[in-house]
Amino acid sequence: MSQARVISIQSTVFKRNISTPLCDQRAPCASPAPPGIFNQTVEHRQMTLPTASLDQIFAALADPTRRAILGMLLEDDMAVTDVAGPFEMSLAAISKHLLVLANAGLIRQERRGRIIWCMLQPDGLRSASIWMQGFGQFDPVDLDDFERFLEAELESGDAAGLSASGDAEIG
Repeated sequence: MSQARVISIQSTVFKRNISTPLCDQRAPCASPAPPGIFNQTVEHRQMTLPTASLDQIFAALADPTRRAILGMLLEDDMAVTDVAGPFEMSLAAISKHLLVLANAGLIRQERRGRIIWCMLQPDGLRSASIWMQGFGQFDPVDLDDFERFLEAELESGDAAGLSASGDAEIG
């Protein structure tokens, strides 16, 4: 990419004057940093610890690979290489998934000799569970019971002089 193109892109992104000297990243910059676009509410939102923790937990659980890893660790502690076995991805990719889970507090890793072991953290989902309990228990809908309820309502409606469509019968 040409130097003019780089300056053009940087001036657009940072909204700076093109005459501002560019700094070499390998050497300390003599000029002040260019003013960037700064959105206080988006980039530096102050979150309380429980909110940040919940966000990390749900972000970690959003990925099917990480949920599968948690399911595997429910059975027993596993070495990282054993965790990677069933997945068609590199060991580095699995390590990144494990790092996300560890940062969310869902697992912990421990080095034993040359092997890194992964263990499920039993209290890792506690805050998410407490948060979800605030919404109450949702019972699954039994469609057979619902159908029986509707039939009973329709029968009682017929007895009261209503047709199945809910219109009063003219007689």
